[in-house]
Amino acid sequence: MDPVTLTLGALGIGGAAVGAARRAELTARWRTWLVAAPLVLGPLLVGGQVGGAVLAAALGAVAAVEFAHLAALPRADTVGLVLRIVGVPGVALLRPDLLGLLLPVLAVSAALPALLAGDTATGGRRAAYGTFGTLWIGGGLAGLAVLEPGVAVAVCLAVAVADVGAWCGGRLLGRRGPGARPLSPLSPSKTWGGVVGAMLAAAAVLLALGRPSFGLLVAVVAGGVLGDLLESMLKREAGCKDAGSWLPGFGGLLDRVDSLLVALPLAVLVTLPAGSW
Repeated sequence: MDPVTLTLGALGIGGAAVGAARRAELTARWRTWLVAAPLVLGPLLVGGQVGGAVLAAALGAVAAVEFAHLAALPRADTVGLVLRIVGVPGVALLRPDLLGLLLPVLAVSAALPALLAGDTATGGRRAAYGTFGTLWIGGGLAGLAVLEPGVAVAVCLAVAVADVGAWCGGRLLGRRGPGARPLSPLSPSKTWGGVVGAMLAAAAVLLALGRPSFGLLVAVVAGGVLGDLLESMLKREAGCKDAGSWLPGFGGLLDRVDSLLVALPLAVLVTLPAGSW
């Protein structure tokens, strides 16, 4: 099945389910997906890896601002973070062999604003957050420019559907018994039952797209779990429910792409030959 047909089918089934549920939050999420699906898949399907690099830069710029808000970074650090993250996809596209060397340099450069200001009170914290944000967001989204477009599309769709599968699995299997055990105190509502649901949903998507890869399945499921928990940790530390408030049903963009930020680099690791970076 081609990605467009699968996406239209998923949106159609989701729309019917949301209409039957009559829940405002689910309706808002479905409408957001209706708009977001062509904006995300379009560049990859039409522009290939170039489109993936452009998409990564656009998503990265917004996610960087939201991350900087969560981390309470000063303006100079925020501007530097955005510039670093926006530049990474271009390097990943044109010189992927240099990416492994560039990322550490960019990460260390996150300390420059604090160093130049002589910040001895919060300089270490600013540098640490800037470094983590560069690697997590910039390095994660770089996968959109490195992966073969068909694989990148498969990962994006599998992550999205796995999120729905995790919700369904949590509702069906996460109420009692082993499936009800929470993955982490960071997010008690995320259970092992949800992981089972995510795995089944992701496997169905990869199979439908003709990419039945165990490695990609692990990348999608592990990325979904770890990425979600990572952002939950950051939001709890910041005392925020969401990374933003402009994306109906989700909060901010970072709330929507957190799983991709881990799933994409894992997908690169399991699909590209050693030494391709």
